[in-house]
Amino acid sequence: MRIDWLSAHPRHAAALAQAHVQAFGGLLPDWTTAQALAELRAHQRPATIPCTLVALDDDGDWLGSVSLLAEDHPRIPQYSPWLASLYVRPEARAAGTGRALVARAVAEAGALGVETLYLYCTPAVAGWYLGLGWRGHELLHLGPLVVHVLAIHCRKQA
Repeated sequence: MRIDWLSAHPRHAAALAQAHVQAFGGLLPDWTTAQALAELRAHQRPATIPCTLVALDDDGDWLGSVSLLAEDHPRIPQYSPWLASLYVRPEARAAGTGRALVARAVAEAGALGVETLYLYCTPAVAGWYLGLGWRGHELLHLGPLVVHVLAIHCRKQA
């Protein structure tokens, strides 16, 4: 497995957009696949925010992705930037793909000078992120869902 910028592999953007809407549409009920695709296609420059990283297998097929965003939900503008839309294909789960994507995104954010990176997730997955070193920051209600806002310090000390 290798991790690269989605901007170097644009052929995967449509499939990723569809997977993201299927996985995360409950958090943003009006979000469409066309909107998700437009967002991913806007991530044209690597090592900037916004950007998307994609995990690829040896044949160049996508296994998963993660994004860094300035804003991830219109009702939580007070935190920024965000680790967002971590998605790993079901057949690639439990093999370290998600862990590798998160680690790379945190490292990239740190390299950009980000001191604290945020994410929000449902209670069902919060424990997984806590195991990666994220810490609880806030518990929020987004519509009918309760979500955890988590944070991690990612900037290397000078």
